[in-house]
Amino acid sequence: MDFDFHPPKHSMTRRRKKAPKLRIWLLLALITLLLVPLFLRPTVTSTEANTAAPEATPAPPPIPEIRKEIISGTIASGDTISGLLGGYFSAAEIHTLNKQCKPVFPLSRLSAGQPYRLCLSDDDFERFEYDIDRDEQLIISREAETFSIEKIPIPYTTETARVRGVIESSLFEAVTETGESEVLAMNLADIFAWDIDFILDIRKGDSFQALVEKRYREGQPAGYGRILAAEFTNQGTTFQAFLYKDGDRRLDYYDADGRSLRKAFLKAPLSFSRISSGFTMRRFHPITKTWKSHPAIDYAAPRGTPIKSVGDGVIIKKGYTRGNGNYVKIRHNSSYETIYLHMKGFAKGIAKGKRVAQGQRIGYVGSTGLATGPHLCFRMYKNGAPVNPNRVKAPATKPISGASRAEFDIHAAKLMAELTDQAPVKTASAQQAEDPVKD
Repeated sequence: MDFDFHPPKHSMTRRRKKAPKLRIWLLLALITLLLVPLFLRPTVTSTEANTAAPEATPAPPPIPEIRKEIISGTIASGDTISGLLGGYFSAAEIHTLNKQCKPVFPLSRLSAGQPYRLCLSDDDFERFEYDIDRDEQLIISREAETFSIEKIPIPYTTETARVRGVIESSLFEAVTETGESEVLAMNLADIFAWDIDFILDIRKGDSFQALVEKRYREGQPAGYGRILAAEFTNQGTTFQAFLYKDGDRRLDYYDADGRSLRKAFLKAPLSFSRISSGFTMRRFHPITKTWKSHPAIDYAAPRGTPIKSVGDGVIIKKGYTRGNGNYVKIRHNSSYETIYLHMKGFAKGIAKGKRVAQGQRIGYVGSTGLATGPHLCFRMYKNGAPVNPNRVKAPATKPISGASRAEFDIHAAKLMAELTDQAPVKTASAQQAEDPVKD
């Protein structure tokens, strides 16, 4: 029996019509799944894409900071360059440094009391500064395998100030009562030392005024510079002084008429003191208890007070005797000699045959020999005979030259106007000028 099954045609036809539709819907669903994420992503413009930040690079390590240190001090008695710098240099290097410094400033001349500064970088030596005096300093620095050594002026700024005062008892007290230092009193006394004996001549009511430079170093007061002009009225007589450099001559003081204040002899070998015994040919000696001549002037002063030579000259004797103690004798010219007795000691460099300048320190007040207390016994001889120093009329040195006279007159008039003006002095800051006369 032949069974041949043939399903209905209309049924197959329907299934074939439904299959393509299903495929289409599946395809659309797949496309939708693929496209939706694209529409949901944030849009990025071309500009934003091009300016996107590059990948960050690590910062370089910080540069180590150099540690600077300045050690300030004062040279003590016995200090040497080896002791000061031995921690930074070998003995051989110190020896080399000493040799290099010798023509500039010998390091053996480091003086007790003078300030210095040691500059370090990371604990290594960089620079050594030493004040030679109030005007110059020594600078030592290291350059590779050698040293740089120089002597330079100390940099100051200055202000000009006017100082005035009236004397009640002494110039020293009158100056300090104005608020100024006793150093200014000594500088004023030195200017007029040829005309005024500040031990014998001073009277109550005497007056003074001065134009003085006040020094500043790194913003701090550093003493006085030059006294530009000064006036001193003593017992009704007025003395004037104007600082001026006449051509190639040294910077010096002259009066309003161009006469030099500098004379052959100072009026006294001490700046401030009192006379304990005057010049006389008959005096009772307090130790020998006998009457004898005293052709000298005794100046009572504190032990250690500096003693100055009253004039230029040559030391012809230096020594000690039982009566005179420590003494120095100076020949000034073919006529005059002076002698200084009972000194505590001698100034550095004082020796027989040495030349000394007027005002140069030669020793210190003491009580050696036959002396009851600290004082200076000062004697003067003319042609071998004793003379009273207070009666010697010493001639002045050269006046202003004819070539400089007109310029000096203008200069002196300007200073005089500033000195006597009642208005405040106009101050000016400037580098310290050369040739300061007084400290």
